[in-house]
Amino acid sequence: MKQLVCTAFAVAILWLPQLPAVPSDGREIDGLHSTITVRVFKSGFLSAFAHDHEIQAPIQSGQVKESGNLSVELRIDARKLRVLDPDASDSTRAQIQKTMEGRQVLDAERYYEIHFRSTGVEPKSAEHWLVTGNLDLHGQTHPVTVDVTFRDGIYKGSGTLKQTAFGITPVTIAGGTVKVKDDVKLEFEIALAN
Repeated sequence: MKQLVCTAFAVAILWLPQLPAVPSDGREIDGLHSTITVRVFKSGFLSAFAHDHEIQAPIQSGQVKESGNLSVELRIDARKLRVLDPDASDSTRAQIQKTMEGRQVLDAERYYEIHFRSTGVEPKSAEHWLVTGNLDLHGQTHPVTVDVTFRDGIYKGSGTLKQTAFGITPVTIAGGTVKVKDDVKLEFEIALAN
């Protein structure tokens, strides 16, 4: 009898009308044409013998809401960040890549998702905004603000963050005479899917 009641209940659930999905008025990000670039700058007594770093990754997914309550959400896979450094040798780039992905910096295998969700969008003009939101990076969440413009169908933006705010200790070499600055610059280009 108990099995019959359970079966009847399961059949009734399957026959209930399906609730409509909540419509989304946001547009998906075109991951093939959207990137984030991180610029890391040198400092220290012997910094003339080092070079700045350029690191890039595709924006894996996200959504932009362009009307009503404006918003943006982005997801980046930290394991897909690549050191570009065009002036460095292949072996130097490989060493920088290993350090960046490792426990000393991003610990990318452990904290592989970088996530940004806006909490406020302040219009500056018809195609210029100041976007504030929460950034999840290296297992920590902190607010960041980015300046965003829209031109030729692409959202472009930039902002600065401190590595130490996210529990990352800036890399030093040669006894601290060459190091990277705590502040890193973020730049992004976002194309939306049709």
